[in-house]
Amino acid sequence: QVQLVESGGGLVQAGGSLRLSCVVSVNFKIVSMGWYRQAQGKQREMVATITSGSNTEYADSVKGRFTISRDTAKNTVYLQMNSLKPEDTAVYYCGVDQGKGAQVTTHWGQGTQVTVSS
Repeated sequence: QVQLVESGGGLVQAGGSLRLSCVVSVNFKIVSMGWYRQAQGKQREMVATITSGSNTEYADSVKGRFTISRDTAKNTVYLQMNSLKPEDTAVYYCGVDQGKGAQVTTHWGQGTQVTVSS
C-alpha cells in the first residue's frame, strides 16, 4: 500500500514563504507527483505537478510564485511557495500517480493546512 506523508503547512503572513514536503513510501512505476489544494467550500484543484521525466506544470494562479521539485533518492516531492497570498489558504494534498498505461492509480496524502493571513 502506497503511503504519502505531508509536512510543512502552517500559518504565515501574506508575502511570506512555506515549503511543503511529501514523502512517498514507494518509488517504482511513479508516473507523476503533484500538489493539489482545496479551499473551504471549493473543489480540489491542481497546483503543480512533476512527471517522472521532470516536466512540470503549474496552475496559472501560482506561476512565478510556487516551485515544485522532487528528490528521487529520498522519494520526496516539495512545493516551495513564495509571495503567499490570502487566497492561497487551503488544505494542500500530495498526490502520486502510480502504474502503467491504463492501470494508473492516484494515491493521496492526508493533507496539510496552509493559512495565509492578510
